[in-house]
Amino acid sequence: MKQDIRILAIVLVCFSLYFFTDEYAFTTVRIWFFENISVWSLSHILTYLVFGIPLFIGTIFIGGRTNFFEALGLSKSITEGFLYALLFTLPMFVGYAIVFQFNQELTVNRVLISAVSAGFFEELYFRAFLFGMIYRYTRLGFFPSVILGALIFGSVHLYQSQDIGTLIGIFITTFMGAVFFAWLYSEWKFNLWIPIFLHLFMNLAWMMFDVSENAFGNTWANVFRYSTIAFAVIFTIRNTVKSGQEMVINKKTLWLKGSEIN
Repeated sequence: MKQDIRILAIVLVCFSLYFFTDEYAFTTVRIWFFENISVWSLSHILTYLVFGIPLFIGTIFIGGRTNFFEALGLSKSITEGFLYALLFTLPMFVGYAIVFQFNQELTVNRVLISAVSAGFFEELYFRAFLFGMIYRYTRLGFFPSVILGALIFGSVHLYQSQDIGTLIGIFITTFMGAVFFAWLYSEWKFNLWIPIFLHLFMNLAWMMFDVSENAFGNTWANVFRYSTIAFAVIFTIRNTVKSGQEMVINKKTLWLKGSEIN
């Protein structure tokens, strides 16, 4: 119990430091980097890294310095993450190419910021740290471990609209997305590259075509998006069952676990 409380305290303190400094100083630091290196996308990535320092320190306290990359799920196969994520997102890329026009305003900077950077850092900070440190290193189950991160993840996307109906849709979509990515991270034996690349490719497909101006989307946007999610879920379950292993998230791990999971 004392160990669980210690880990929870580290996670909450470190994530709070990251979140509030990011919230109030991200733009200022990003502009400073840009004034010195003159590359907007690189400035964005460097700022993300700087504000992630409290999370990196927290990871060392929880997982140990020698297990730093393993604790964050970064020591697993990058190739596996890339190939499976690309396979899962085929419904979005193919469907959007058929239904929507190619986005002529797409730039390299936008791809690096909204697809590559968002996919990598959001999964690293929200899934690997905020969810993963709690779920993997305490006895708390999936629901208690994922709820805080999902609420925050849903809230930080509300800047995308002023309409109340759209805001509700954005929140529900991104909240459930956080739960989905956390589940996927767990079921692929904490290989963070799976949700990183899936998040990246889903964002990229959304950006490559004139799909929608916000995360809520429209009918066709969601038909293909949820086809991708369904494909990923079905494939993951079938792959686990076929290998003769038990699902990581099951009725025994929903609320409380007997021990940490690594």
